[in-house]
Amino acid sequence: MSEPLNYRSAGVDLTTYDETMARLPPLMRRTFTPRVMEWKDGFAGLFRLDARIGLLSRTYRDPVLVASTDGVGTKLKLAVATGRHDTVGIDLVAMSVNDCLCAGAEPLIFLDYVAMSKDDPELTTQVVKGISDGCIEAECALIGGETAILPEFYQPGEYDLAGFCLGVVERRYLLKGEEIRVGDKVIGLASSGLHSNGYSLARKIVLDHAGLKLDDRVEELGRTVADELLQPTRIYTRALKEVYRHYRVKRIIHGIAHITGGGLIDNPPRILPEGCGMRLKRGSWTVPPIFPWLQRLGGVADDEMFRVFNMGIGMVVVAADYYAESIVRHLEQKAGIPAWIIGEVVPGAREVEWA
Repeated sequence: MSEPLNYRSAGVDLTTYDETMARLPPLMRRTFTPRVMEWKDGFAGLFRLDARIGLLSRTYRDPVLVASTDGVGTKLKLAVATGRHDTVGIDLVAMSVNDCLCAGAEPLIFLDYVAMSKDDPELTTQVVKGISDGCIEAECALIGGETAILPEFYQPGEYDLAGFCLGVVERRYLLKGEEIRVGDKVIGLASSGLHSNGYSLARKIVLDHAGLKLDDRVEELGRTVADELLQPTRIYTRALKEVYRHYRVKRIIHGIAHITGGGLIDNPPRILPEGCGMRLKRGSWTVPPIFPWLQRLGGVADDEMFRVFNMGIGMVVVAADYYAESIVRHLEQKAGIPAWIIGEVVPGAREVEWA
């Protein structure tokens, strides 16, 4: 007579799952702010929107909630191939948080979804440690998540990630691009590299076309292929908060665009009002070596590079002409992020043109 079936025989070991879950609360608690409310053994995370707690008090008159969700994409293939899982969690946070920042919002809370073929406490801990690190950088709280064990969906060792960010902004400070005017300057904030976009093409160029290995050192980049391609996405929360704190009275930022899939071609026009175009100047910012290296290695056309990759600009800020140079200086000196005036708003269709 055959042994009775159980969950473990179907590929899910609840004992191992319990071990995994026991490792995660400390990684979450390190991201908590005083506005997080504990609910022991609860089914959801709790967060006080209006917390009258001394110096950290928040009083909203007309709050607008801002939500975003995203993943990491095929960059996860590189994490699996190298066994390095502690940075893709930062990417996960960055992709959603940076989108919320485009509305002028303050990121408040983050939730994650981790799906894998087999419960692996060490792997899950590494991934969630990265998510926790990203939340600290983004100044938001990791208040919950879900770990799904799906043995029939993923190959052994593979996993997928999804992230969810919730932020808030006073309605009168909401950024929808409606205040953008002809003559406004376009400020580019430096990316940290590829971020989390274009990895299907990048992997094809480097691994398939050029036949390089992930541990190969590339002198042009000054490090290994893996080190470059696993560089985590920059999070812009603190940089933008520095600007908001410095210019408390005037609305000097008129629009923000996160440069993700679609690059500098498709993303900036999304915030432009009718009758406004954007003229960007090639050579006005420092392009990290990863981009010309990939272009030469794969023989990629210029237009394709600018549509697939961020080309060194992770976020675009449209600001009043009078304050643009001051904002750039503030970003570099106070936030430590290189920034450049890379163009201006011009009359025309809602599209990018190049000077």
